[in-house]
Amino acid sequence: MRFFVFNSSGSGPATRVRAGFTLPEIMVAMALFSLVVIGAVYTHLFGMRLYRITESKLSSTDNARSAVNRVSDEIRAAKMVEIGNGNSASFSVIADNLPQIGNALQVYASTNTNSFVRYFMDPKESALKSMPSGSSAATVVASFVTNALVFRAEDFLGNVLTNNQDNRVIKMTLEFYQLQYPIVRIGPGYLYDYYITRRAIE
Repeated sequence: MRFFVFNSSGSGPATRVRAGFTLPEIMVAMALFSLVVIGAVYTHLFGMRLYRITESKLSSTDNARSAVNRVSDEIRAAKMVEIGNGNSASFSVIADNLPQIGNALQVYASTNTNSFVRYFMDPKESALKSMPSGSSAATVVASFVTNALVFRAEDFLGNVLTNNQDNRVIKMTLEFYQLQYPIVRIGPGYLYDYYITRRAIE
């Protein structure tokens, strides 16, 4: 602040006196400025965290949908589909009169049962994998999957079937407990995504 003081006698030239801020004024100004800076930094950090979560969610969802589209296309083009339990070395079909729920799915592109693609849940790596017949190496289809039973056969009302009836629905459920790119956990309980594909028996 500036104050101008003039000579009251009027005989001499006017003199200019400069007065500065007082200590309490400076302290109040610094406190207000600090609050503004802290608020701006907090808002920026919150925005960066939200951006990271959104980026991670979109990236993992995109990869998951790509994998699901691949499985769906193979199921829809298949001649035969079997639900069972298995891994990279073996596969056992769920018997009739038992709920058609398992951790593996075997897809046959033709009536030749020696030619197939097997999808199975690997609990050690928490990943859904695929392996074509004649291959010894499995490829990862989806990572960070927490549910063990991925495949089930249902009717049009969503009831689990106990046999291979016609017009069944093959439901594939993937529960992601951790997002990718980068790896982050989202809140208590985390978030899950569900994907479903249909298959009518010929």
